[in-house]
Amino acid sequence: MPTRLTPKAIKLIDGKNFGYLATTMPDGSPHVTPVWVDHEGDIILVNTAQGRVKQRNITRDPRVAISIADQNNPYDKIVIRGRVVSQTTQGADEHIDKLAKKYTGADKYQWRGPGEKRIIIKIEPARISE
Repeated sequence: MPTRLTPKAIKLIDGKNFGYLATTMPDGSPHVTPVWVDHEGDIILVNTAQGRVKQRNITRDPRVAISIADQNNPYDKIVIRGRVVSQTTQGADEHIDKLAKKYTGADKYQWRGPGEKRIIIKIEPARISE
């Protein structure tokens, strides 16, 4: 059952705070990776390159968790469990540039590899722990 983002979750996502996205590997073991986070209404957005481990994992199993802590006070945190409801390349290049501006101040994402295709992962929250 989807849930709405809380004011605290929105504050942490809107801040310059890293998220730590947990996915499940094919053997059932966890995989955690730091990510830049954004939201569109109550949907959490993560941008990645096509073919990365997290993207392969969520294609196979859409269940995820993401932890976000305030960079200035790591005790101010949230943990969100949910599921990936879609992946899209539409607008993904512009989105990674928007995230680069938020997190680094650069107008363009600086670490794009040759031929890299960006994907926006959309996560619907099911449970938020504060």
